[in-house]
Amino acid sequence: MGTASWRELAARESGVSTAALDELWAELPTVRAEEILGEWRGAAFQTGHPLCRALPVNRWYGKRFRSLAHVEPLVCRAEDGSLFSNKKLGKGEASLWNIEFRGEVTATMVYDGQPVFDHFKPLDDTTLMGIMNGRPDLVLADGAHFYFLLERVAPC
Repeated sequence: MGTASWRELAARESGVSTAALDELWAELPTVRAEEILGEWRGAAFQTGHPLCRALPVNRWYGKRFRSLAHVEPLVCRAEDGSLFSNKKLGKGEASLWNIEFRGEVTATMVYDGQPVFDHFKPLDDTTLMGIMNGRPDLVLADGAHFYFLLERVAPC
């Protein structure tokens, strides 16, 4: 993928283009839903998408894939520092599936209460790249998806 590694793209506080992230995504292997169970700490690629600002305001920590049928998509940090599944923000919780996206079947988180899907591919043994997909009026900003990272904290 050109000269920039995914780590360099993730570290760019000044921003990264969605075109560069699309190129990176296309080069990555797929992953199966059952291979990503566990707790993951999240971070956004700084593309300018509104979620790059909204998630920190809500103290988003990451995601917990407890089983294929039980996913906590928006784990946030409470005022006291404890972690909780923000069901109000996520309009419920989620489940994991293997779903086709951009011509490949890969692990995908399906929100229970809204038409939103997070697709995943591995960047390395402990890091996933995610793309939020779904109904365009809910997930796209100026035609662009939200791109994020998940770093494994603990397996399930």
